[in-house]
Amino acid sequence: MDWPMVASFWGVSILLVLTPGMDWAYVISAGLGRRQGVLPAVLGVLSGHAIATLAVSAGLATLVAASPVTMTILTFAGSGYMIWLGIQILRQPANTNLETRAISANNSRLFVKGLVMNLLNPKLYLFFVALLPQFISTTASWPIGVQIVLLGGIHILTCAGAYFAVGYGASSILIGRPRAAKIVGILSGVVMVGLGLALIAEAAWPLFTSLGGTHG
Repeated sequence: MDWPMVASFWGVSILLVLTPGMDWAYVISAGLGRRQGVLPAVLGVLSGHAIATLAVSAGLATLVAASPVTMTILTFAGSGYMIWLGIQILRQPANTNLETRAISANNSRLFVKGLVMNLLNPKLYLFFVALLPQFISTTASWPIGVQIVLLGGIHILTCAGAYFAVGYGASSILIGRPRAAKIVGILSGVVMVGLGLALIAEAAWPLFTSLGGTHG
């Protein structure tokens, strides 16, 4: 295994993980709902990353990425689910008073939401397909599949550190500050809805241009 290359991958992984996005918004919203919700939410997100890693290792993600129809369907499904999650967050603004908040969002539901959100996110598969091969050594003694799993595992551990810090940090800082928590919760919902709409627009634009070219 080319360990300097592994170190380079870890550096890139850290930069990407520290960029706020969909996962951050979801984990923060889970932490604002109740502190105990951070763990299942993060585990759900990480499970999605783990499945994507195994899919890349098995070559399935490459096949999906090579199929425009499959990618389009996955994009619309994932974007729709992301928008739905964002709307749910906006409909139920965060309340940091844990004694008065109804604990209806149980752990299994938070886990499943995080898992499904990532499994339906085409950007996740494209990330692994585009990034991991750049750090794979064809001359190393380790099989390529094992190298992919190792790099994916490093990325997952990096995500875990960042997401737990973000989730628990948001929960700790905003407990006792209901107004600030509500604002952050609303922003999290807006981010998820905005990213979902952006993904839909990105996927729909080639369809519109092709239709325009056909009619023209």
